[in-house]
Amino acid sequence: MKHYILILSLFISILDCCGQGDFRDSNLPIDERVELLMDQLTLDEKIGFLQHNNPAIERLGIPAYSWWNEALHGVARNGFATVYPMPIALAATFDDKSVEEMFSLVADEARIKYFESQKKSQFGDNTGLTFFAPNINIFRDPRWGRGMETYGEDPYLTAMMGTACINGLQQKFDNKYKSLACIKHFAVHSGPEATRHSFNAIVSERDLWTTYLPAFKRIVKNTDVSMVMCGYNRLNGEPCCTNDALLVDILKNQWGYRGLFVTDCWALNDCWERDTVILRHKTHETAAHAAADAFGSVIDLECGSGLNALRDAVNQNLISENVINTHTYKILKARFLLGMFDSEQPTPKATNTSFFDDKALELARKSIVLLKNNGILPIKINEYKNIAIIGPNAADSVMLSGNYNGTPRNTITILEGITQHINSLPKQNRPNIFFDTACYHVGKEYKISKDFYKKIAKCDLVIFVGGLSPELEGEQLEVEAEGFLGGDRTSIELPDIQRSILMKLKSLDKPVIFVLCSGGAVALDWENNNTDAILEAWYGGQAAGTAVADVLFGKVNPSGKLPITFYSSKNKLPDFESYDMTNRTYRYLTERPLFPFGFGLSYTNFDYFDGKFDPKSRTLKFKVKNSGKYAGDEVVQVYITNKNDVNGPYKTLVGFKRIHLLIGETRNMIFKIDDEFFEVFDESLHQFKKISGGEFTIEFGYNKIDIKI
Repeated sequence: MKHYILILSLFISILDCCGQGDFRDSNLPIDERVELLMDQLTLDEKIGFLQHNNPAIERLGIPAYSWWNEALHGVARNGFATVYPMPIALAATFDDKSVEEMFSLVADEARIKYFESQKKSQFGDNTGLTFFAPNINIFRDPRWGRGMETYGEDPYLTAMMGTACINGLQQKFDNKYKSLACIKHFAVHSGPEATRHSFNAIVSERDLWTTYLPAFKRIVKNTDVSMVMCGYNRLNGEPCCTNDALLVDILKNQWGYRGLFVTDCWALNDCWERDTVILRHKTHETAAHAAADAFGSVIDLECGSGLNALRDAVNQNLISENVINTHTYKILKARFLLGMFDSEQPTPKATNTSFFDDKALELARKSIVLLKNNGILPIKINEYKNIAIIGPNAADSVMLSGNYNGTPRNTITILEGITQHINSLPKQNRPNIFFDTACYHVGKEYKISKDFYKKIAKCDLVIFVGGLSPELEGEQLEVEAEGFLGGDRTSIELPDIQRSILMKLKSLDKPVIFVLCSGGAVALDWENNNTDAILEAWYGGQAAGTAVADVLFGKVNPSGKLPITFYSSKNKLPDFESYDMTNRTYRYLTERPLFPFGFGLSYTNFDYFDGKFDPKSRTLKFKVKNSGKYAGDEVVQVYITNKNDVNGPYKTLVGFKRIHLLIGETRNMIFKIDDEFFEVFDESLHQFKKISGGEFTIEFGYNKIDIKI
């Protein structure tokens, strides 16, 4: 009889459970499914979801999952994957539409790799669908080593490119997200790398709201971005990941953000660890107090290893179980939105890898910026019998991938790209190629072969491929080289060894084309005066070599524009650790730079005319004509100068559009300028205010319109 009662009770329990529904039933509303799962979790299981490595819950058939995955410019650190140009290069395209298409392809590739990992029972870091990208910090100073991860120095361009990334990664199919995106690092983070775990960024209220926050604000207000990651640094004394003024007052309350709040990886450790090697903030007494301060506020997910600390905080009554429930609910809902708990997870359709490769080549081509051309480009191949390709970046395939990258299935170096182009020509038109690395990126040791200068003397043209390397600039690197420190630069000049080689090449009285690869601006005063052409090729990804060759030989008309200012060596940069925007970026620079933001030459000419602005509708109209001898793309840019705002910015980008024009073609352009660009920040009111009347200058192309509203 007792056995009968036990079996009956179990049967009734099963019926009750079935009556409540199954959290794997994709026909139920997601909120209901989350509640069904939450009801079955213990407190420790709930806490387990609040660290980036979610442990498996075997009794419910839930596998482990890692939230830590990277997709800065392609699926990273997960085997073979397409490697697109670095974000700074993507910004140079000024083509947010193509960038969105690219990140949609990244999400497709990520889905494919995710299911491959699932089949192999691989659930660790870099196997999932939640990506800590994009990096939308402002590239305020060329010395910052991680600037290559950003979309440049302008808040509006950064916001538009960041939006493209998010919309691409978070595209939906079968009513589920392909993947989830995360904007980082909130906020005011751009070096120094060597002391980022203890650095306190002191920022004025004006600079905070006019430079460092606008991209975050625009993206939060105009997308459904799933995650925001707080930075390592302190902001005005308080670590960003426990900074209620930043996370609660601004992000949550003022902007209405309701997505996930994520810490940078092991950032909470900086609050409490007493380290003898790495300087840290040390603002909290214990790990439990730091966890309570973060999760007791708005942090939902810690990238790190703080589960024990969070459990201790609960045990010590520093944080309640109700708060844990709130965070766990948000985490689970995000995973449901990816289809991870469906009985049949949505499977991506097979995608031809040629789609990925084609987009990588397209964006590499569009990113290249022609900084100087005395007429030598495009190369007239019939005029040269012997071409020398020299320099440390010519045959460097690793450099092209930048950082936070995957492993490309195939990389075309710049040497290979040029060689392949020449070999595609009829034999009678093919010049001979001589290659020598010549030197390392830095140092005093040459790599020149003995017959170097003899062979150069026989060449008709020299292409020097140099610049920087991700081995020298990047995230918290251990680098001991002149001009570099901890991943940042201490000098913006081209390394001495490379300039020395260029001087020797110049002395041979040969035409020299300089192909520069870098993650940021380099002071090129001597190079600009002593070479015949300069191309900025960035870290252009797997197809960079083909793209550079296409531009050099005229298959592609260069169309990239600088997303950063290229300072002259004569420009006196402010102290690197100062976050004051005075004399920084094109928006506040008082001196003439070598190459300004938005600059980039073409093989053709574009004329702008018939500009008209309607103050009531805030609409600008004008025409653009290709008046040159080549078809090509033009990046049309619109800037505004607010003459009422004496503290700047002096001018700021308010609109852009990439267009393609055939020879002689004219295009009508229409830009509606957002009302926010006609506001000023009032420090006495601690906010922006609309201007009822005032004077402005609007620039488009080479024209200006002075208006009063």
